[in-house]
Formats: sequence, C-alpha cells, structure tokens
Amino acid sequence: MAYRFLIVGAGFSGCVLANQLVKQLNCSIDIWDERDHIGGNSHTTRDEKTGIMVHQYGPHIFNTDKKEIWDFVNSFDEFKPYVHRVKANSKGKIYGLPVNLHTINQFFNKNFTPKEAEKFIEEQADKTIEEPKNFEEQALKFIGKDLYKAFFYGYTKKQWGCEPKELPASILKRIPVRFNYNDNYYNNFFSGIPTNGYTFIMEKMIEHPSITVTLDRKFIPGKDGKEYTHIFYTGPIDAYFQYKHGRLGYRTVTFEKGYDNGDFQGTAQMNYCDEEVPYTRITEHKHFTYWEANDKTVYFKEYSKETGENDIPYYPKRQVADKKLLKLYRDEADQQSNISFLGRLATYRYMDMHHVIGEAIELSKKVVDCVNTNQPLPVFSNVETFI
Repeated sequence: MAYRFLIVGAGFSGCVLANQLVKQLNCSIDIWDERDHIGGNSHTTRDEKTGIMVHQYGPHIFNTDKKEIWDFVNSFDEFKPYVHRVKANSKGKIYGLPVNLHTINQFFNKNFTPKEAEKFIEEQADKTIEEPKNFEEQALKFIGKDLYKAFFYGYTKKQWGCEPKELPASILKRIPVRFNYNDNYYNNFFSGIPTNGYTFIMEKMIEHPSITVTLDRKFIPGKDGKEYTHIFYTGPIDAYFQYKHGRLGYRTVTFEKGYDNGDFQGTAQMNYCDEEVPYTRITEHKHFTYWEANDKTVYFKEYSKETGENDIPYYPKRQVADKKLLKLYRDEADQQSNISFLGRLATYRYMDMHHVIGEAIELSKKVVDCVNTNQPLPVFSNVETFI
C-alpha cells in the first residue's frame, strides 16, 4: 500500500521527517509551508548588499553531544568548526559570557584562581534560598546579587517582558557558570556552522521524487488534508484549534538591520544587559562564516516583544496559565484521528535544532514500526508532564 502523507511546515521537523519516511516506506509526501521559503526559523539566505550568509530569523549555532545527529547533518553539507563566544555590555564595559573565571576576575577586579573564585561566588550566593521557586531565586542562590544584576536581570526582563521572578527557575539552568577560562558558550562536544547555510541542508533533505513542496500554502484545519493517509503538523498547536481556549504565550523578535564597512563590533554576538538599552543583543553575521572574506558587514539589533496575531512565535513562555491551556489543547489533540504533532510549536517547548532533528528521527522510527505492525500512529512526538 502506498501512503500519502501531508507534512505541514518545512522547517527542520518537517524536512527531517520527510527525509526519513520516504526512505523507509512506500509513500508520497507533500510538504506545505505558509511562508515563501523552506527552513522555518532556521532559514538562511545571502544578504543582497554584502553577499554575507544571514540567519534570517536570528543566529543559529548548531551544537550537539550526539555523534549520530552530527553525522546526520554533515551528510547534507560540511559543517565548519565554530566556537560561539558571546560578549556582554554591562554598564558600558565588555565582558565574556557565559560567566567564567575571566568574567569574575574582571568584574570584581580580582586575580582569583579557580578554587578561589568558586569559594568567592559561594560566599556571594544567597544561602537563605533552599529550593529556588523562580528565575531570580535560582540566580541569587548560585551566583549572588551582583552578577545577577549585571548580566541577567535587565537582559531577562527585556527578553521575556516580565520580572525574572515571574519566570520558572528552569530557564536559568541552561546558562552555565564556569570557574576556568573557557568562554565557549556551549558545552556540547560538536559545534559548527554549515558551509552553505541551513536552508541548503533542508533542500538536500527533501530532494526526492516522492516529495513535493508547496510554498505560500496555509493549512486550514478541518478543511485541508482529508485526502491524505496521515497529517504531520508542526505549526502552533493553539492555531490548529483556532485558539478556542485562548492563545499560548510566546515572545517574538523584531530586527533592525544595519550596514558598515569592515568589522562593526568584532564578534558575532554582543548582549546588552542593561534594562535601559531597548534591544537585547546585536549579531554580526560575517563572524559566523569566518572562512568567507568580506569587506562589508551587516548586523542586526534584536528587540523582544509579546507575540501578536501577525507575529512569528519564537520562545514559548510556558508560564502556569500557558501550561493549563496546553493541557486543554493536548487533550483535544488526543481525540483527533490521522494526525501527529511534532516540533517546537506543535508541542510548545523550547527546543534547539539538534533536539528538533533528533525528535523527528525518533518519530519516523515509531511511524515505521506502527505502519509495519498495523498500529495507530502516535499523536504526539513527546510526553508532557504538566508539572
């Protein structure tokens, strides 16, 4: 039996899933995307004025600790080694992030050894906080008031549009503090940038005679897709149900583009930690492709705001009210037939690219097993605890 699958969304979730299914099943796959390009928020394109490869929806640095994921993406394009080193502007001074031994010594005007720095930060920490209940308490418990105020408070308030004490403590657990001079922003062993950009990779993934892509095509739930054996949906789950229970909270990003000659800021990413600076960071994209020479440069100031009806959702807020809504939508989804939900928007989770790719590969394996054993396909790619 030949299966007809519809995949809604041509980002990494949809493209990886299509790539895997078409190799393992007798099927044809249609991919629809309402944008005029594939690649989702990982879309890359050449800037018209400078020729620099630009990450159209903000910087994406591929990193993973899983060799099988690294080998998978490298099978479509060569990834150049890249170490992401973020700088931070706090009160007019420049520091390295994540907070490391150099940051600590520079900020406190000290000359600590690793052990001395660790002891000093322990003394700075708020020992009255036993179990952090929010972002602010998490920071105060582990790094103290001074570093928190300098590097996290203002930036976080701009990024999320609320006081840090209104955010879950889990957000800060993704930000490492190091007592050595390692200023690599990521801990994962594999890290790189694709030579020809992320969109090129996804084009290669879906380069198959049984895969058809239609752009500028919006999927309408309840109306579209009835002729398909199964639908894989990667869009916002609340949009699928036409926001009947309300909108899930997201932050979105707007960009202000600028041009200059030579080098604008000397690094790929500069965070602006002070609350009074309206933008969160400036990214200069020529530094992502260090192997390409260019006398010009293009940079982007990023502004964070609440997601409106016509905005592209970026970061799920996942506050208490959001998780209550999410449960309502997942309960409804469980009652649907012939549809699966996967990816960052459909499962309402913060996910890096390697998480998205790994999830799509794992879901493809489950789908193949279900088809081969004549079992219903899974509705969700993940399990949600709602804790």
